[in-house]
Amino acid sequence: MSNDNSSIHEFDLGLICEYFSHLERQGPGSPEVTIKALSFIEKLGDEAKIADLGCGTGGQTMVLAQHTPGQIKGLDLFPAFIDLFNKNAQKYHLQKRVKGIVGSMDQLPFHAEELDLIWSEGAIYNIGFERGLREWKAYLKPGGYVAVSEASWFTEERPQEIHDFWMDAYPGIDTIPNKMAQMQQAGYVPVASFILPENCWLEHFYKPQVGVQETFLKNHAGNKAAEDFVANQRHEEKLYNKYKHFYGYVFYIGKKI
Repeated sequence: MSNDNSSIHEFDLGLICEYFSHLERQGPGSPEVTIKALSFIEKLGDEAKIADLGCGTGGQTMVLAQHTPGQIKGLDLFPAFIDLFNKNAQKYHLQKRVKGIVGSMDQLPFHAEELDLIWSEGAIYNIGFERGLREWKAYLKPGGYVAVSEASWFTEERPQEIHDFWMDAYPGIDTIPNKMAQMQQAGYVPVASFILPENCWLEHFYKPQVGVQETFLKNHAGNKAAEDFVANQRHEEKLYNKYKHFYGYVFYIGKKI
């Protein structure tokens, strides 16, 4: 990567949180994709316990709650996200079943074999795909499911520019067959995997950022860190448009043995 394009790891967490608080989704996805991933999971009952890890403001969680029964807890590291999460639960009249809590996905506040389903859209990278699957399995009941979306390579080889970008952003990125093998090695039966369509990136993630970026820059006029962060987001979008045939997000669904 050139010196003009920073890694997201270099930015202040407060700025990142403020920026993404204004977006319905903090990563690529769509209601249709959430529902599709849920379709691979055996029907859950009213007593089911579900955790959405790295839930953000709950865009996907509310969709999940509208299409499955049971109790859902959303967990995220940022209190501001959880405040918005709980407001969204009230907005959709889901507060009796859906609750957001502040916490870390590497120290889950659940009991062993408590959960029927662990959900995580675009967030497992924070702990790492393999580590997350291994550690989270302890909290799933036998026969419980894990469903996560994860950045993945579509090809064995790719242009150097995008390879270098992802090696900096998330070295754990890998091909779909390798990710499925990692899921199996972690003790799950791989149930399904599917690639998220382009509209999950273009319409549901990048397009909503246009207006957010303008407001964000106005609110932080003269703040170089804020300007650099927006430049970084725009750079990521350009890379996606240029190299989207080589990578994207993939949903992986597994069942605990």
